Amino acid sequence: MAAVEPSAPAVTPRAGAHPLGARRLPGRFAIPARPATFQHRGRLRRHLDLGRTTPLTMVNGAAGAGKTLLVADWAASLDEPVVWLTADAGQTPGLFWACVLEALHHQGLVDPAEVGFPADARRVDRKLLARLGFGLAARRRPVVVVLDEYDRVTGPVVSEQVEFVLRNAGPGLRLVLVTRTEPLLPLHRHRAAGTLTEIRNAELAFTPEEAVGLLSLHGLELSVDAAGALVERTGGWAAGLRLCALAAQEADDAEVYLKEFEAGRSTVADYLLDEVLKRQPAETQDLLLRVSVLERFSPALANALTGRPDAETVLDGLRRQNAFVEALGHSWYRLHPLFGEILRAHLEVTRPGLRPHLHGRAAQWLQHAGYLPEALCHGAAAGDWEFTAGALVDDLAIGQLFTGLRADGLAGLFSRMTTQTATPAAELVRAALALTRHDVDRALVHLHHAERTLADEASDPAAAQLGCALLEAHAARLPGAPARAEKAARSARTLHPEVPARLLEQHPELDALLLTHLGATLLWAGRFQEAREALNTVVAGPAGTATALPRQESLSHLALIDYLDGWLDRAESKALAALTETERYGLPLSAGSAVGHLVRAAVAVERDELESAQRLLDETAAPGRTGPDDPVTAAARALVTARLRLAQGDPPAAVAAARPTVRAEAVSPWEQGHAAALACAAQLAEGHPEAAVHTLLDAPDGPAACTVDAARALLAAGHPGPAIDLLDALPPDEGAGPAVTVPALLLRARAWDLAGHPETARRLVTRALLDARGERLRRPFLDAGPWVLRMLGAGGPEALAEGWLLRGRNVAEASGPLVVEELSAREHDVLVRLAQMMSTEEIAADLCVSVNTVKTHLKGVFRKLGVNRRTDAVRRARQLGLM
Repeated sequence: MAAVEPSAPAVTPRAGAHPLGARRLPGRFAIPARPATFQHRGRLRRHLDLGRTTPLTMVNGAAGAGKTLLVADWAASLDEPVVWLTADAGQTPGLFWACVLEALHHQGLVDPAEVGFPADARRVDRKLLARLGFGLAARRRPVVVVLDEYDRVTGPVVSEQVEFVLRNAGPGLRLVLVTRTEPLLPLHRHRAAGTLTEIRNAELAFTPEEAVGLLSLHGLELSVDAAGALVERTGGWAAGLRLCALAAQEADDAEVYLKEFEAGRSTVADYLLDEVLKRQPAETQDLLLRVSVLERFSPALANALTGRPDAETVLDGLRRQNAFVEALGHSWYRLHPLFGEILRAHLEVTRPGLRPHLHGRAAQWLQHAGYLPEALCHGAAAGDWEFTAGALVDDLAIGQLFTGLRADGLAGLFSRMTTQTATPAAELVRAALALTRHDVDRALVHLHHAERTLADEASDPAAAQLGCALLEAHAARLPGAPARAEKAARSARTLHPEVPARLLEQHPELDALLLTHLGATLLWAGRFQEAREALNTVVAGPAGTATALPRQESLSHLALIDYLDGWLDRAESKALAALTETERYGLPLSAGSAVGHLVRAAVAVERDELESAQRLLDETAAPGRTGPDDPVTAAARALVTARLRLAQGDPPAAVAAARPTVRAEAVSPWEQGHAAALACAAQLAEGHPEAAVHTLLDAPDGPAACTVDAARALLAAGHPGPAIDLLDALPPDEGAGPAVTVPALLLRARAWDLAGHPETARRLVTRALLDARGERLRRPFLDAGPWVLRMLGAGGPEALAEGWLLRGRNVAEASGPLVVEELSAREHDVLVRLAQMMSTEEIAADLCVSVNTVKTHLKGVFRKLGVNRRTDAVRRARQLGLM
């Protein structure tokens, strides 16, 4: 379902007026005209014709690949109605759909009185979009809508709304997207359904034969072989071929000229410099050379680099002359890539040493104008690391080294920072880079050095100190130090009033990261309620690319708390929600995604879905998750692995997996308790109840699950009284879920059954089934042993177990327990000889043990298999695959 903003009423505009009060721009609705030298490309037009059979067509290629003219040429040849709209950068949903509706109305395809227009530039009513989709669906002939330059639509909301309209319009709409980037649409679903036609760079590249035709339109005759060499040199790039054609028109021998171009671009460079640059006035030449260091520029930025006030007039004139200056909209421009490259080379030759100075000026202007990412790039290009690090820290953007699409780019940029730069900001950046590698010791060295010099040397001490607080919290989380994390959080709260509010609003990732680190550290310390408060604050905060990763980690850790408290459905729901946080923005995997997968694996174990659990556990080690685990992740991994190995019948592997894998500054009660409980369960599975009792009685106080395991060990060792006393001593926990309460109920039921009170035991089993059914909790029943099945089959509450616990079996027909307690190696040896019809004395002689020892092993086999006779034991073992 599309993410469509509600509550914006539709309004009908007066004739000829834009609904939002803006001037109509009919030029944006017209199919672009093709120049006389345009090369018609039959193979691509046929490819586009195939798109008339699919709802969605995407033409995705690099700048200058000829996308727009190709689609315009095809669209002009169609008999169907064609609506053309060139997208604008930064459009809000309301403005975008107002332009779409205006374009449809411009062609007479939409009645404003029936569909309406968005009344609010920021949002659009879902009902309006539904009316648009239904109106298009009702048409007899489909409408072809071309959205050119769709890469300017960067917000996910608009793309989700486009998908919503596309689905509702059905056969009445054929949507064509012309874009430089992958649109935020569910393309994988369209590919799987066969509803997408794609043309990409590989198809857009000119073939040698097409290059021959293009050059011919420019008055150049070239053989296919020579054109093939040119296509190889330019990669078939349409703009590059046209530039070569323009340059070769002046040559005496075009083929020789283009061969020279294959070897190097000196001739093309000479042409562009002579015919474009040197024909301009000296002031214009100076401007072009200076702005060549920029990817894009506005007149104000160009003025900053030239020191003159005339850039706006000069740039507009160059654009109108098609002098390789392209308008990007909103008064921003760029040079044609090939022209810009040639100008930069010319700048190095004619004015050596000026380029770093220009980068520095650009960096200063861009930072002041609020374009931080570009400012950082130019600061680095200028080699001014003091400015570059200071700009990042003063803007409160240091958190972007850990989250968002720019994290890797920033890390790569600052990895080049020289060691001579020793400002507090530079030290903070080095500390942050060390933390991205989980190198806490190195991070703290840089962090403490920065803290010692902040007051005297930082350009904005409050912003730098807030950055320190974030890094302190991060450095506290990795070794599990809750006191340090809390101190960092308190420091951040006191600094907020000293930092401009607009910066805090622009960088929600800073608080989100800090509270995520705090919550994870409190979780490690077992302070679940305080951890929930911090993590829930992150989840309830602003959503978006900047906060997606901390939101994901917070949801994953909240899921882990729910699992530890025994609530499987809640845990699974939060873990799944966590995974979607980064997927919707196309962000890379993070440590938080590992916790989410671990929680889902843990839930799968409790539901006896062991193959799914193993798959999810394996995914936590997938490529993309780098660096050692923090304590919470390491403990969760150990817990899940041990539980899975135990469920798979491998107690030694379970014990090995449950051992601590990390060192932490603070003790985690739940980690220690669960490790002891797993060791106890493994010893029980190996037939050592007394050792299991000592394991848990010697362990420090842990969660309720540990007490339950201790009671199970006492019961297995033949001490039902102490087991019940231990369970009775458990304090009431109103917040505990079924995964915690059901094992205790089953143990109480077993104790009452052994004491000769089957009705009381049955009532307790009924309560356990009622609690477990909603969560599909199977593992406690499987771990309880064969007596549970006998309880269900003896007039017990079998209906509560059908369909999820017994998995469709009839209790009356069930001939074995849900699961057996693991047989010891010697018990298995005895069982094998039983199957060979050997007597007790023969088994004793064959195994070189006494008859009494064999009898003891036989009792253990009978108890674990839930039988009373030798023949039944053999039959049950074969049914369960033990032999």
